[in-house]
Amino acid sequence: MARGQRTQHGKGTLILMLFMGGLAGSVLGEGLGTFFPFLKNTAAIGFGPATLDLHFCKCTLGFSLALGPATVLGLLAGYWAYRRI
Repeated sequence: MARGQRTQHGKGTLILMLFMGGLAGSVLGEGLGTFFPFLKNTAAIGFGPATLDLHFCKCTLGFSLALGPATVLGLLAGYWAYRRI
């Protein structure tokens, strides 16, 4: 491939790489947290469960994301890996 040319990857590939990087960073942060306690510091982002009750159907939706230093590094590594492929 000539220098400067890049293949186009879809958004699904980016989401997958970010997910894998964040997951790997979280696992490493938990594993190394006993030796480096600052890796266990996290900030929770999200909203609690909201319920929609229609008497015949009940739907509950919620979202929570815990970000720590290792998770952020994993997300950055996932983005870097996405840019490299």
